[in-house]
Amino acid sequence: MPRRGHIKRKKVMPDAVYNSVLITRFMNKLMIQGKKSKVETIIYDALETASQKLKKQPLEVFEKALNNVRPLMEVKPRRVGGATYQVPIEVPEERGQAISIQWIRDNARSRAGHSMAEKLAAEFMDAYNGVGASMKKREDTHKMAESNKAFAHFRW
Repeated sequence: MPRRGHIKRKKVMPDAVYNSVLITRFMNKLMIQGKKSKVETIIYDALETASQKLKKQPLEVFEKALNNVRPLMEVKPRRVGGATYQVPIEVPEERGQAISIQWIRDNARSRAGHSMAEKLAAEFMDAYNGVGASMKKREDTHKMAESNKAFAHFRW
């Protein structure tokens, strides 16, 4: 992180099938050791499976799942005097998308059995329907922000 100036964000090219920048960002987060072609097949299979089971368009399923999981509030530790307070702050849209991508990825990886495409499809369907581990993580984050609302005046 530079001491002066700002880092310019790199432009992410949209993916080939759905022409969506969000799907490309998801691919980049899911990718391990630069195996992008493997990740592409996993994501496209997962989206097809989820869309067939929900009878919706794949891109609609993906975007609604991400929006359902995206947190609106989070807590950040602030040190005031000798104490550390968990201060609730609003989450910018870009960071919220990044967080929701990470939560869906991590919860899909931690599911038991099956292939990654099946686990990811199940996680997309759960997030689309507003249930599952990713949604629980969001609710826990919101509860923590709500319970620490008294420290909101430490925000700066």
